[in-house]
Amino acid sequence: MIEIERKFLVVSDDFINETFAKKRIVQAYLNSNPERTVRIRIKENKGFLTIKGKGNATGTTRLEWETEIPLQDAEKLLTICENGIIDKTRHEVMVGNHMYEVDVFVGDNMGLIIAEIELQSENEAFEKPSWLGKEVTNDERFYNAYLSVNPFRTW
Repeated sequence: MIEIERKFLVVSDDFINETFAKKRIVQAYLNSNPERTVRIRIKENKGFLTIKGKGNATGTTRLEWETEIPLQDAEKLLTICENGIIDKTRHEVMVGNHMYEVDVFVGDNMGLIIAEIELQSENEAFEKPSWLGKEVTNDERFYNAYLSVNPFRTW
């Protein structure tokens, strides 16, 4: 239930050749308050409800609870979400012993590519591939909840 995650900008499309799986994700927020976000997500043909708490001082660790919900329920809940839809393709890439989730945004956030890695501890060592750029873990502008109301194309 605790998520430890680091985020990075992606500086090239070299990760595409290393992708072993990819999925389209559409999501929106019932509540985008940074203290507690409530997200509805459709990943391929499955629906999910996710609640996330506020991150710690480094932005790497926070409470996360997620459960699968019927696709039809997720579709209905998307219609009552706050304005701003996140639409992206998630590429899964193995680097060493870790999997990176590389999100290629489309729509209002087109041009933005972010890689995330989940860790067992905040200080866990991990391999950084050549396509990984600046770390943005503690920069709330790169959180999906922020991007849903302040799209990348408007920056």
